[in-house]
Amino acid sequence: MLQKMKNLVVQEEGQALTEYGLIIALVSVLLAGVLITFKGELANVFTNIATALKKTT
Repeated sequence: MLQKMKNLVVQEEGQALTEYGLIIALVSVLLAGVLITFKGELANVFTNIATALKKTT
């Protein structure tokens, strides 16, 4: 019984999955923030692309 409790404390397999989840969550929040910050500039880029495509067809 004592050995099983020691194994639970020492075992780190689930810890890596949690860390990857936190990293993915952080990257997602940062990406959302960047997209919200630059939404006007991104809209202009896509508008320019759409305009250029309409001129060529």
